[in-house]
Amino acid sequence: MLKDITLGQFFPGNTIVHRLDPRTKLILVVVYIIALFQAKGWISYGAVTLATVLCMILSHIRPKNIFKGLKPMLFIIALTALLNLFYTEGREIIPGWHMTWEGLERSVQMILRIVLLITGTFLLTYTTSPIALTDGLEMLLGPLKKIKVPVHEMTLMMSMALRFIPTLIEETDKIMSAQKARGADFETGKLMDRAKALLPILVPLFVSAFRRADELAVAMESRCYHGGEGRTRMKTLRFAAHDWIALILGALFLAGMFVMKRYGI
Repeated sequence: MLKDITLGQFFPGNTIVHRLDPRTKLILVVVYIIALFQAKGWISYGAVTLATVLCMILSHIRPKNIFKGLKPMLFIIALTALLNLFYTEGREIIPGWHMTWEGLERSVQMILRIVLLITGTFLLTYTTSPIALTDGLEMLLGPLKKIKVPVHEMTLMMSMALRFIPTLIEETDKIMSAQKARGADFETGKLMDRAKALLPILVPLFVSAFRRADELAVAMESRCYHGGEGRTRMKTLRFAAHDWIALILGALFLAGMFVMKRYGI
């Protein structure tokens, strides 16, 4: 299960999506999320699904990578579907059972919404390196520096968090393998017994995480790191023609979703 978590991973490539400015991709992800939550009917959900599939094709991201990322969320997706199925008023599918056709429709739509939301955000991290993502977010939030918001520090923490997610997952997998070799059992027993069995994993994981954080802080201090003031970038971000085209298409897509919501389609 741990190996299925792909959040924070970056798949290098030279596709049109990879070449987009990180600021463009961040704006488009916000547009995508707003458009997704404007979806009301099957036509609008189909439009968002088609846009998502098109982005996957353009970025050359394999569907199996998306499915691997969705595996840890299957419980939440199933729970959401069941709650909508049984707690939505309407025409009953089976007399005596509180399952309605309206609930079934809403359940499918909620499953689509969650899957598309996760897929859209995954595409951002899959096609953008953490450094580029940090630079883009820092430049977008730059105006907040005028009101003393620590934008650089916030984006730096986000970058390090994304960077260390795969590392912590790998460390957790190693600790679990070592504990299983010593006879630990994490898959059988009652819920409380399984929760107590996680202590031999959590304790060394926290110790390892704090040790890595301390080593990173020492490394940054030894290199005279002092924040964002006066710092330069190896790559200067500039909007290209394809960035403006992508932003225009994103604006048109969002406008179309508002129109479809207006007419309930």
